[in-house]
Amino acid sequence: MPANENLTLAVVDDEANISETVSFALRKEGFRVLTFSDGQEAWESFQVELPQLVILDILMPRLDGLELCRRLRAISEDLPIIFLTSKDDEFDRVLGLELGADDYLCKPFSMRELVARVRVLFRRLSLGQRQAVEESEELLTVGNLELDLRRYTVRWGGQAVRLTVTEFLLLLALSRRPGHVKSRRSLMEEAYPNDAFVSERTIDSHIKRLRKKFSRLDETFDGIDTVYGLGYRYRA
Repeated sequence: MPANENLTLAVVDDEANISETVSFALRKEGFRVLTFSDGQEAWESFQVELPQLVILDILMPRLDGLELCRRLRAISEDLPIIFLTSKDDEFDRVLGLELGADDYLCKPFSMRELVARVRVLFRRLSLGQRQAVEESEELLTVGNLELDLRRYTVRWGGQAVRLTVTEFLLLLALSRRPGHVKSRRSLMEEAYPNDAFVSERTIDSHIKRLRKKFSRLDETFDGIDTVYGLGYRYRA
């Protein structure tokens, strides 16, 4: 992972006390931090230059976090996104994951946990890219599915599919052994190495998003089976 001082993080939250506290904690760790008080302000800046990670509140004026996440995913699937959400807002948390967020934190949260989540995301990104480069095979092909393990790209029937790092690692874990059932715990370990915070519900949300992306290209797509009580299976 590159040195912290080379990484720019964006904190988008209309609550000044939260934004200031989060920014202070991240700067203390050596990160460069940009702060924005609403989604529209952040979006205008991101169109010029993207940071390396975004910490994003859901409820904000002018442009809420969910819509900003949707717009960000339209221009970048690689950008790590962490949502901040109230503890009782399960619908928003799940929707945020389905829109492409990598992780979420429920308010109130500790700064130590936030910094840990940020580090885990960067470590996972770095580890995933390194694993792909170190693979003995550069291309994994299973039926219509093609994963380029060096370029970190995916194609279905020759058409490109834009995936986040998390989605790529999940799909890679499933497609390496077609027909074999992968438990949620197993998928968590492969797609979220060294992350003690991820939940099984997070895996379900990312699998749902994967299915949607492939179904947009091929409405007959049924490559990812749910094996109730066990987990998921890739069907070639």
